[in-house]
Amino acid sequence: MSPFNQTTDNHQTFTLTGIPGMPEKDFWMALPLCLLYSTTFLGNVIILVVIKVERSLHEPMYYFLAMLAATDLSLSLSSMPTMISVHWFNWRSITLDACVTQMFFIHTFGGVESGVLVAMAFDRFVAIRFPLHYATILTHGVISKIGAIVLLRSVGAVLPVPFLIKRLPFCHSNILSHAYCLHQDAMRLACADTRVNSIYGLLAVIFIIVLDALILLISYFLILQAVLGIASREERLKALNTCFSHICAVLLFYVPLIGMTLIHRFGKHLSPIVHTLMANVYLLLPPVLNPVVYSVRTKQIRQRIVRVKFGIGRQHGLVFIIIDARKQGC
Repeated sequence: MSPFNQTTDNHQTFTLTGIPGMPEKDFWMALPLCLLYSTTFLGNVIILVVIKVERSLHEPMYYFLAMLAATDLSLSLSSMPTMISVHWFNWRSITLDACVTQMFFIHTFGGVESGVLVAMAFDRFVAIRFPLHYATILTHGVISKIGAIVLLRSVGAVLPVPFLIKRLPFCHSNILSHAYCLHQDAMRLACADTRVNSIYGLLAVIFIIVLDALILLISYFLILQAVLGIASREERLKALNTCFSHICAVLLFYVPLIGMTLIHRFGKHLSPIVHTLMANVYLLLPPVLNPVVYSVRTKQIRQRIVRVKFGIGRQHGLVFIIIDARKQGC
């Protein structure tokens, strides 16, 4: 039996919410959601496969882009099971264990994405400030260590969250605000003192999101300084153009996040539909649009995607996508 429609004690089971006040409309959300998840999966997988296949893309910038695509894919897959179960099958119950597992992965990959965006800003700073030493500074070993640090930091910060939630008794309403589990959403349903959860949640946000936002601001201040130090106007514009895709990715991540935070903090009088919409935008928009932005704005990736020939083959018993780009003269 699926963990999302088990019926156990209400103290150990939460009820997920689709469209607040309009449950009869949930089914009509299933098709758009499936299209969004399919687009997310296809877009990010194409980015990963193209970067792996094309040797000319085996550079630090594209390795960090591959990290971003893998993170977007993981973040999307973390919310997909319950989103689809609610809107397609009307399975609204989720056990406490399944809920805390989902919130762990959602918050972890959200933190990883923030860290990867910081790493990409560092990559752009090194490329613009030290172009002759770019490859020697950002070696494969350094990139691997940066990726490991980003992942371990997020896992370490989020790991206590499931334990903090599981220690709480739930004896009031068990209805969550979304079609997936978030720490702050489950915490509000507890019938005990949640100050420890609130304080730890705030510290985790400061340690990851706020700190990363400050580092991004400082990074772009230093990047702007480096760009202004370039004598040629054409070279300055070229350097800034290499940052455009990253700036779009930063805005796609932080603007919905800030909007959701402000609405949760100051918009309690707003319709529940607004809260649900902003939360879904935060989770679904960056994974869908990041591959589009980088495919459109990055010439090397765009050229190879345009020349891609898709075929289906089998290797070691697995169906895979054959990217036949080299035959086109790439």
